[in-house]
Amino acid sequence: MDRTVPGFEYRRTRVDEGVELNVAVGGSGPPVVLLHGFPQTHLMWRHVAADLAADHTVICPDLRGYGDSDKPREQGPDTYSKRTMAADVVALARSLGHERFALAGHDRGALVAFRAGLDHPAAITHLACLDVLPTLDMWEVLHGTTAAAGFHLYLMAQPPGLPETMIGASADAFFSHFLDGWTGDPEALPADIRDTYLEASRNAVPSIVADYRASAGIDVEHDRADRAAGRRLTMPVSVLQQDWGAALGYEAAALWGAWAADLEHTTVSCGHFMAEEAPADIVKALRDLLARSPERNG
Repeated sequence: MDRTVPGFEYRRTRVDEGVELNVAVGGSGPPVVLLHGFPQTHLMWRHVAADLAADHTVICPDLRGYGDSDKPREQGPDTYSKRTMAADVVALARSLGHERFALAGHDRGALVAFRAGLDHPAAITHLACLDVLPTLDMWEVLHGTTAAAGFHLYLMAQPPGLPETMIGASADAFFSHFLDGWTGDPEALPADIRDTYLEASRNAVPSIVADYRASAGIDVEHDRADRAAGRRLTMPVSVLQQDWGAALGYEAAALWGAWAADLEHTTVSCGHFMAEEAPADIVKALRDLLARSPERNG
């Protein structure tokens, strides 16, 4: 089973004590880092990465705890906090010789990208977040029976033990639920890719749960502290999302606008796995973002 992006070179890069990331690197030019979501690996970017590599250095890691990257045991809330995972990304880029880079993330990767933008503004030239809300806002808009759509968020928020046992007992059924239910175009996830995602997730249950557990605890604390301090994203930001706001009772553009001074917010019509379902649209959005001046906000 091929787990590579054609034409990309693979390496393992140390980003923290005892933590190495599996990373694919291709192309040449200004650097762009692409972060995957759940329940996927860096392969979700395969179409987009191939296009951007024509004139950019494209860096596609598996996040800590996912894919073929290291999966440190959860020692506490910091192990899989988005602050820690964002520091991984900055360390990875620097190890490859890039002090400043554009950053795009989908789903979980978008939460890591969001945190990197807040914690490392000098390093991030442009930021794109695909189909997610900032962690604090997400928890605030979920309520009542509509929150049932996010049942996995509540399950994996539980203390260590129960969620790992329940998910591990039927891992393929659990992860298939999202791969099948969140896509608007099943053909966008060919059988070999889908099987790769299932295998990778099956082998990473404890670390995936730890990632989600952090988002119900320490990540909320970090977002709340930044909101209270008035911290905002200062680089050009593009957000692409499905239109879930009407069902859940929120206005996504307004929520994102509270965090980003220079925001382009776009509603898309495809399913959740948009980099695979509508890669041409995502490439255009990213190229439009990269064309915006990172200096116009001072």
